[in-house]
Amino acid sequence: MERKLIAIDLDGTTLNAAAQLSPKTKTVLAQARQAGHIVSIVTGRPNRISEGIYDELKLDGPMINFNGSLGHIPHHHWQGEYQYTINKEVAYDLLQHREELGIDMIAAEGKNMFLAVRDHPVEVGFFPPVLKSNQILNQKTLQENPTSLTVAVERSHQEHLLSYLKHNFGDVIDAAPWGGPNSVVELGVKGVQKATGVEVLAHHFHVERKNIVAFGDEHNDSAMIDYAGWGVAMQNATPTIKGLANDITPLDNDHDGLANYLQDYLKLAE
Repeated sequence: MERKLIAIDLDGTTLNAAAQLSPKTKTVLAQARQAGHIVSIVTGRPNRISEGIYDELKLDGPMINFNGSLGHIPHHHWQGEYQYTINKEVAYDLLQHREELGIDMIAAEGKNMFLAVRDHPVEVGFFPPVLKSNQILNQKTLQENPTSLTVAVERSHQEHLLSYLKHNFGDVIDAAPWGGPNSVVELGVKGVQKATGVEVLAHHFHVERKNIVAFGDEHNDSAMIDYAGWGVAMQNATPTIKGLANDITPLDNDHDGLANYLQDYLKLAE
């Protein structure tokens, strides 16, 4: 079998419902690498909350964060590192209009940046419940262009926010609502998606597109699933992702769906 580049989403795909790696997942991904294949994390998560998983899997190649906007090798300098950023004026504008837009929280992030502001208590995964004094987002503290902006908005205001963003910044950013219970909109550089990062990885490892295998479950995986030579949707994936994929795992992310599928696909020993 030709060497494969295996691009894995984290939440809802590689991780179970408790956001953990199962023993079987770790074993199978290690076996895949021992067989000569490449395993790369391609996630919407910031690097600050995915490097621990990268280390747990004992990976040593590039990782893609922020839905394709950051490519880097954790703990190491990489000549191919890249980072797409949003003009900080977008954040300034949202800060100025957050009351009329019904915004409860804005977080600005980058490889080495985390700043946020909350007008109301809001429970959103991935963000610390208490902000330190040096993590408060305002025009004074935000001196660099962020890689990602995450906005928690009142559910009744989400469509208005999306319309506002499209009208004012639609030529420079993409705005994507999260799935799930939280009313959250994620902003990234226009046209930059997970497929952007997968293409960088393919060039870095000299892997042809036909030998890219990508796993995902949510809307932010769509470009990656479509780009890959073999796109695989999780059993728990959205109908849209299942419709784009070449195949669907028989089991979901809570029952080692990715691990079992890879074991069969790569013909790895049980």
